[in-house]
Amino acid sequence: MIPIEIFSHNTAKITIPAGQALFREGDDGHQMFVLETGTAEVLVQNRVVETLAHGSIVGEMGLVSPGPHSASVIATTDCEFVAVDEKRFQFLVQQTPYFAIQVMRMMAERLRATNKLLVGAE
Repeated sequence: MIPIEIFSHNTAKITIPAGQALFREGDDGHQMFVLETGTAEVLVQNRVVETLAHGSIVGEMGLVSPGPHSASVIATTDCEFVAVDEKRFQFLVQQTPYFAIQVMRMMAERLRATNKLLVGAE
């Protein structure tokens, strides 16, 4: 888990009411989001592949490789997300190299878990 404290200076916050989407699969992705409060679900092809809690990050692939989101994120309770744009992301990578490794590990773990879930569901 990435320590949420490294995002404390980022004031770009987004409030998402329960039942609403932060973003949907196929939407253009160019920001990363950190869940500060609440819980949310990550869905791929309308299947829940992950439940997010405090400190979880989503949308990171859009910063690494801009393009459409590969998943939807739906708030299960009222949520507040910290939005991280490319400039802030690059600053965090430069100032906290461990952050970049953690993001890459999380992306790899998420990809493995999603592949396993989706292949097993067919």
